[in-house]
Amino acid sequence: MVKNKLNVTKDIIDQMFIISGHDLRYDDLVDRKDDWFQEYTMTEVQNKEWRDWGVKYLMKKKRYNKKTAEKWMAFMDLDCGLKIK
Repeated sequence: MVKNKLNVTKDIIDQMFIISGHDLRYDDLVDRKDDWFQEYTMTEVQNKEWRDWGVKYLMKKKRYNKKTAEKWMAFMDLDCGLKIK
């Protein structure tokens, strides 16, 4: 169960970097203890695209309803989303 949650988190963070155009992945950052998410930015449009992608992904992969998926993505954005420029 924990491994599945890690895989989902990894996929969502990887997609965030793909959408924002940064050549990074979850595995590049997993052991960093600094505020890495403040070093990189994304636009508001990219952030919305990532959150929309994440909602659809969670609804399909985890079978969350839309409201739950939106809350989960809001938490992901708050916890490790890139700074908006």
